[in-house]
Amino acid sequence: MTSGGALRVAHFSDLHYGPRNLAEADRCFGVGIERAAEFDVDVAVISGDSTDHALDLHSPSAVALVSRVRRLADHCPVLMLQGTWSHEPPGTLSVFRALGGRHAVHVADRIGQVGLTTAGDWVVSPEWCFDALPEGLVALFSCLPSVNRAAVAATLGAADAAGATGEHVETLLRGVAPSHAMARQLGLPTLLVSHGTVFGCATEHGVPMAGFDHEFTTGSLFDAGAQAVLLGHIHRHQCWERNDGEGRRCIAYAGSIGRFHHGEAGDKGFLLWQVGPNSAACRLEATPARRTVDICFDGKPDLAALRTALVAQPVEGAWVRLRWSVPEEERNDVDRAAMRELLAGAAGVQFEGRIVPVIRVRSGGIGQAGAMRGKVGAWAGVVGARPETLWSCLDELATNEMQRILDDALAEPQPAVTVDARRPDDEAANDLKAVEFAGD
Repeated sequence: MTSGGALRVAHFSDLHYGPRNLAEADRCFGVGIERAAEFDVDVAVISGDSTDHALDLHSPSAVALVSRVRRLADHCPVLMLQGTWSHEPPGTLSVFRALGGRHAVHVADRIGQVGLTTAGDWVVSPEWCFDALPEGLVALFSCLPSVNRAAVAATLGAADAAGATGEHVETLLRGVAPSHAMARQLGLPTLLVSHGTVFGCATEHGVPMAGFDHEFTTGSLFDAGAQAVLLGHIHRHQCWERNDGEGRRCIAYAGSIGRFHHGEAGDKGFLLWQVGPNSAACRLEATPARRTVDICFDGKPDLAALRTALVAQPVEGAWVRLRWSVPEEERNDVDRAAMRELLAGAAGVQFEGRIVPVIRVRSGGIGQAGAMRGKVGAWAGVVGARPETLWSCLDELATNEMQRILDDALAEPQPAVTVDARRPDDEAANDLKAVEFAGD
């Protein structure tokens, strides 16, 4: 704790350790831990999605993550929150409870509150919140792990699960407000740690999350009464502030520790928080996330244009995604080998070619025509035929029965065909073809 009573917190999130992200996640998280130690933080919080999926304990990703968390716990107490269930299946974080270190690691995989003591230990509430705050605390944390949507749907039904999730979360957040007020009166910093989507937030690709099935609104989070709200799940850092009778309060996503996908906007890193009984502020500490470059062509990639683009924007050491769009008949004209040669200095190259299928309109507008004459006219306009010769046929179809039309057609005399059997087979066949064309 600083002399002014503010708690220094290193807030990490969305590490996504796994085979695909291991190099990026481990490099960035390692740098983040060293900086947190340099800042001499009092506590570290990992707000969910430490892993990208279930990991075997002997896997390189699991070994690397355990090693990093152990290094973090050697410096300060650590709180790890359960993240998205598909990324962190139940029990994934349990091993960290037994992790040795100078300080304890608390795994928050259920709704509850936990207090940080002056000795750096964690005191866990027996129920979902404390009835009375324990003595000797320096901060109070309220933990709301990622909501299991499948469990909500199984209980309430799939149709009601989306709206009910937000309603239940809002009720829960209001329920912890009295304990936060109690802690604030005792001069304790209050922090809410959760994992989910805030209505109106933006994804790392700039897409606003404006659906009605999200867990939080900024109003419901502020209603919880905590000075600082530390969130995970969205990979883009963003924050909301409010300054009212309860002091300066702040809600913030730390964002992902590294850049795991092309097109992600903004810096990557972790948040350094200063949280007091009546104030909260955070700033992003950037990590050396990999640089990504997108090069797009409207049509077939032009090698000359690509060379020009590489002069204007060097890609040495960057991860490059090259996109193009070509008609189906030109799909084999794209010289991938030549492009790879030009991009030889890049750390990685990803090709995304979009093939535009050939669409042949045989009779455009025929579906909008009402009468048969209009449909035939539309067809004739597409193929360049004269429809007048077909009107008599249409009149006959409209006035006569089908059987009578067939009988009249069969009663007409057929032209006689004579083929000279003494001529070669190919010449005789040509005679037949000539007669057929004449009949047409």
